[in-house]
Amino acid sequence: MTPEEYQAHDALGLAARLAAGDVTPAELMDCAIALARERGPALNALCHADFDAARLWARDWQPRGVFRGLPFLLKDSGLASTRLASGLGSRLFADMRYAQDATLVERFEAAGLIPFARTTVPELCMAPTTEAAANGGPTRNPWDLSRSAGGSSGGAAAAVAAGIVPLAHGSDGGGSIRIPAACCGIYGLKPSRGLVPMGPSRGEGWGGLACDGVLSRSVRDTAAALDAIAGDEPGAPYAAPARPNSYRALLEQRPARLRIAVWREAWDGIEVEAEPLAALERGAGLCRQLGHEVIDAATPALDYAAFIQALIDVMAANIKASTDARLAALGRALRPDDLEPAMREGYEHGARMTATTYLGAIQRFHAIGRAFAHAMAGVDMVLTPALARLPVPLGELSMQVASFTQFRRQVARYTPFLAVINAAGLPAACLPVHWSASGLPVACQLLAPFGREDRLLQLSAQLEQAAPWAHRRPPVSGAATA
Repeated sequence: MTPEEYQAHDALGLAARLAAGDVTPAELMDCAIALARERGPALNALCHADFDAARLWARDWQPRGVFRGLPFLLKDSGLASTRLASGLGSRLFADMRYAQDATLVERFEAAGLIPFARTTVPELCMAPTTEAAANGGPTRNPWDLSRSAGGSSGGAAAAVAAGIVPLAHGSDGGGSIRIPAACCGIYGLKPSRGLVPMGPSRGEGWGGLACDGVLSRSVRDTAAALDAIAGDEPGAPYAAPARPNSYRALLEQRPARLRIAVWREAWDGIEVEAEPLAALERGAGLCRQLGHEVIDAATPALDYAAFIQALIDVMAANIKASTDARLAALGRALRPDDLEPAMREGYEHGARMTATTYLGAIQRFHAIGRAFAHAMAGVDMVLTPALARLPVPLGELSMQVASFTQFRRQVARYTPFLAVINAAGLPAACLPVHWSASGLPVACQLLAPFGREDRLLQLSAQLEQAAPWAHRRPPVSGAATA
């Protein structure tokens, strides 16, 4: 199989070729590595690669799971893998090694996914753009190398959009799957809280905001991956929501006629620019054409500024805890160049925080969940803009500023419809249904009630069929697009 043939298939398409004996895992790995070498330098999307070991793993791989033996990428988020080191996009956390696989990594490999590198992230995964100093430069958007690929799963989205892999791991604590999916023109679904395991070494991330999933070019690949990784984990603090026997099988069924609310206005008077609103209208129009009832609705009332402050407090507490644990493992004190400026101030913010402040932030998150539940009563789905503007130019949202609070408040104006959904624990997905005049992907976001990934995936598949995006390839791929 040539790299060109490899890119023509989604993950399930390649798995079918494996099952038919038309290609081997080793041959697919050779294609992925060739593309990584060719496109990696322009994008700066990969780190902690071990190509030589990956070739050996693929050569000896025993086909298993739905994906049989597919090249795969793990986000540099600290997800524990005995195969690959991790650094969390930070000089302080560089070259961490693991003695045990995370439950999710075990499930990825049981599904037939062979990790061969990590994907780049901002420092400690705390930005909507992937520009960590430890990465030696920014991760670039394959559609426009002067713009951000998003974050914190920016490297994963860039690699999928550029055709290096059809499917990659991502995680989402405040939009970190959906932001890069929107920026790079691919599909990104954030699961419900508790659906995907986080153990065995931790029970939750960021006060329950964080979750793991995948980014893909096709909806069916995400559905198949979710079938493989979702479900209960012994001892988890959150119960996995009830789920169907197979999300992928549900894609063959036409969903019932849905009542879909459209939320246009962001909180605190944040402006949503014309292109994201055009994507929203495109998504709403497609839903009407598909026979669904689409209604305008008010965005739920909440104190957005207070929520952002709660998010800042919880993130700062995590910077403090993670940094102190790393320093203890290294047996030394914090040095001036260990953390980027905004992160260093976030660490100091965390050190000053009281227990009362932290608990108040968690209660604020819970209140968001209740507000969303009430606002969504009587509708099956909600449609919102994904971002408030097009992917930002590189350097505009930088952690080289001296204030973590200032940085996060800037972020809050770029992504007003995303982190609130993490607080609510609800499933949501970004879909690239619109393209700007300059050729950039622009997404809308679908939001479903808790545990209704089935409904979310079914509608996503309908929209994918009505307005396909997988045939569009960015300039960095060398392929013509339409």
